[in-house]
Amino acid sequence: MDGDRLYSIGEIARRTGLAVRTIRYYSDCEIVAPAGRSPAGHRLYDAGAVTRLDLVRTLRELDVDLPTIAKVVNRELPLAAVAAAHAEALDVQIRILRLRRAVLIAAASRRSTPEEMDLMHKLARLSEDERQRLIGDFLDAVFGDLGAEPSFDGIRRSMTPELPGDPDAEQVQAWAELAELSRDTGFRASMRRMAGDEAAERGRGNAPALGRGLVAVVRDQAGPALAARIDPDSPQASPIVAALTAHYGQILGRPGDDGLRRQLLARLEAVNDPRRERYLTLLSVINGWPAPESLAPVLDWFTRALAAN
Repeated sequence: MDGDRLYSIGEIARRTGLAVRTIRYYSDCEIVAPAGRSPAGHRLYDAGAVTRLDLVRTLRELDVDLPTIAKVVNRELPLAAVAAAHAEALDVQIRILRLRRAVLIAAASRRSTPEEMDLMHKLARLSEDERQRLIGDFLDAVFGDLGAEPSFDGIRRSMTPELPGDPDAEQVQAWAELAELSRDTGFRASMRRMAGDEAAERGRGNAPALGRGLVAVVRDQAGPALAARIDPDSPQASPIVAALTAHYGQILGRPGDDGLRRQLLARLEAVNDPRRERYLTLLSVINGWPAPESLAPVLDWFTRALAAN
């Protein structure tokens, strides 16, 4: 285009592909002002108007608002700053859209009811702070006043889900289920009893020995018996029960009598709560960790053997 020539609004419309009424509107908003008027009073534009209108169209297609566009075109705002701000806003929108997509995929795969999908959507939309408060409330209910025991800090951290900013459908579904599970008062009470029993045992017994964990000892003792297909109700299970009871009693400084066996049975039944294992499985999905080993078969075997002996 001739840099000195002025063009009618119709010519500018043909060169930019914009409608005449759109160019007129941008002129009225002082985004792309005419360079002059014809003798008949019609607007005339210089060659630079085409470049400015191309920029306006690009920014509008990127969903930049007109007041901001006016400041960019009139050099009141640097384009780079506007582009960076809108790129950040788009990142947020993309995360929201991906989250909505993940909720829909999860709802479709589960064949959720409208109520379930609504709940899943609400839980997934929680901000990071809101998610932390929800889980923090659960962990406070479980470990609340037990923080003096250093190992509980590590356990608490290991039980904290961290939903990524761009979760997939499986993670959204796992988060929604875990969030609901964490609000289950029965589950909270079960976990609290388990943590309280552990704290009490650490206070009475040999803390370093207890640090390895009752479940780990049971797995080591009962795992081979389970693999060997020893019936937990059979006499062959009796020495295994006696060995673990003696080990547990030694740690606590108590005789391996019926009272200790009842205490051990109660502890293992609490640990074997299927909701606890489900929580840990969901946690691994959310945090992208390897799936945890299921200890239910070992715990089932030993609780049966302990009850029978």
